[in-house]
Amino acid sequence: MTSPAPARGISHLVLNVRDLEVSHRFWTETMGWECCGELHEPNALGTAMRFYRGNPAHHHDLALVQIPSAETLTPAAAWSMRPTGVGVNHIAIEYERDSWLQQLEHLQAKGVHFELRGNHGMTHSVYIVDPDGYGFELLYDVPQEAWEDDLDAALNHFELLPNKGPEALQDSTDYARFGNQR
Repeated sequence: MTSPAPARGISHLVLNVRDLEVSHRFWTETMGWECCGELHEPNALGTAMRFYRGNPAHHHDLALVQIPSAETLTPAAAWSMRPTGVGVNHIAIEYERDSWLQQLEHLQAKGVHFELRGNHGMTHSVYIVDPDGYGFELLYDVPQEAWEDDLDAALNHFELLPNKGPEALQDSTDYARFGNQR
């Protein structure tokens, strides 16, 4: 009999994009990630592919693949947390709290719309959409002691916050607590 081996985590994400240059600018200028490499053509994919990292200790966190014939694609539906079909709902990117606040300020200055801003029981989060309609949750984890006694309650908690203006950049460290707190 065999059993599954524990994974270390998710290594990287590969996204198909309509316009590699537009997506490149979003990931480098708006998100601040480093373009750390690209496939040289000709390659096995037969199309352009670039690699990015948000953490310099990683070889890459994200890759973008140019769709060969973007003109023939049906435009993506507007992103929503509510599922409309099979596929990726959203992708979460983790920050330290100070970096997260800095990134929110930068995104707002670049004109990026916050689709949703709120506090979960185990994270504080903002949701944005990239140029291809992929949903991204930018978050930081609240201290484990706030949720460890009742993770289910923390997972079910959501406090909706303003998603525009200076109010969307405010963050309280008076974290909600769940379960039998010590």
